[in-house]
Amino acid sequence: MINKILSLQLGKVKLEGELCIPEKSESLVIFAHGSGSSRFSTRNNYVASELQKKHIGTFLFDLLTREEDELYANRFNIDLMTDRLLSVTRFLLSYPPCIKLNFGYFGASTGSASAISAACRLNHEIKAVVSRGGRPDLVASCAEKLKVPILLIIGENDDDVLEFNTNFFNILKCEKKIEIIEGATHLFEEPGALDLVAKSTSDWFVKYLCADK
Repeated sequence: MINKILSLQLGKVKLEGELCIPEKSESLVIFAHGSGSSRFSTRNNYVASELQKKHIGTFLFDLLTREEDELYANRFNIDLMTDRLLSVTRFLLSYPPCIKLNFGYFGASTGSASAISAACRLNHEIKAVVSRGGRPDLVASCAEKLKVPILLIIGENDDDVLEFNTNFFNILKCEKKIEIIEGATHLFEEPGALDLVAKSTSDWFVKYLCADK
């Protein structure tokens, strides 16, 4: 099992991420965190731990530095976050422990927008995407361009985000699924809600990233 902190120099900034690749892993999911969050997000770390139990590797990193995240406008700078995600993905695609792995994206909140945008630009290098409480409306032009299977997970009581995702889902041309977690709000803090997110996410990535499962 590989478990290490990677420090990546992207232009003038240095971003850190935690890479975990279980034994017998065939795949790697890169996490794109939302506004005001970081690689230490307890929700995303929980989902990552559940993926690791399925022998799926994970990479959790910060799209923005702490200083950048303090500027509210940066939290919605999808172009910047997409560029960062693309740079990190390209590094990992050529990083020896990851070369033979199938890649997927897990995006949360505004991080979902950058994940969708990056997946559109990387063509076949990304095999699947999961969005949790995402903001696909911020990259609405990607709806007809996305080619990879995508799962949209939304809380039933996250009213605006539910509408954003439903509208986006209806335009998508790729393989798609929308899952609405009953009684859940944006952060999926209700009892059992995050467990359902983790299970749906694991099932999706096992289906599309793990060929022999």
